[in-house]
Amino acid sequence: MSKDTTRQLANALSVVIALTVNILASSLPLNGQNTGEISDRFLVYFVPAGYVFAIWGIIYIGWIAFAIYQFQPAQKESPRLQSLGYVFAISGLFNAAWLVCWHYNWFGLSVLVMLTLLALLIVSYLKLNVGRTPVNAAEKWSVDIPFSMYLGWISVATVANVSDWLYLVNWNGFGIAPQAWAVIMIAVASVLGVLMTITRRDSGYVFVLAWSFAGIAVKQAGVPLVANAAWGAALIALGLAIYSIIARRRR
Repeated sequence: MSKDTTRQLANALSVVIALTVNILASSLPLNGQNTGEISDRFLVYFVPAGYVFAIWGIIYIGWIAFAIYQFQPAQKESPRLQSLGYVFAISGLFNAAWLVCWHYNWFGLSVLVMLTLLALLIVSYLKLNVGRTPVNAAEKWSVDIPFSMYLGWISVATVANVSDWLYLVNWNGFGIAPQAWAVIMIAVASVLGVLMTITRRDSGYVFVLAWSFAGIAVKQAGVPLVANAAWGAALIALGLAIYSIIARRRR
């Protein structure tokens, strides 16, 4: 078995494992706890409404599309996919591991796992050189967009995960109100969106930010400071995403 075949099989197996654990987390659920119910225990403001998590369905489709695409004969020895190595395969294992940590209340460990997952996705994104490598439509929808959206969502999820853990350990926020911290985090995430627009014209990543910010605004409707900041950030992110699409087409 060639190295390329082994890599392809590892990626596919990783997708199967991650999908299986994600499905079991909801259907069983793992440890008798629903993912969203656990999240609701933490009274933090950087949390979107429940419907926002439906984006996982799109991410799952992206995983499957990538797994199938990489098996095409023309892609077996693709230098671009070869550069990815086993990073994506490993990220799938960390995705599954995070769910186990979360459902069994190992929240401190879940932060470490989430940070590792984020790092693996950043490495994957950079190795694939998303947004800068010319690709055809098939590769765009099977590689670039799935990785962009996945990274965008995990970027938001990491902030939420860390916020939950800080709440759990009773961090005082240096005396800054939790609502103000939420606004700060929204601003930081917005800056990431601006940078991705300037450097990559990555509409997929920024669309996910817009979706997440709008969800935070809905969830925190009773907290005007956070809701207004989130709505403003959502509109800005949406504008950046549209600009990215237009700029790419002109280029």
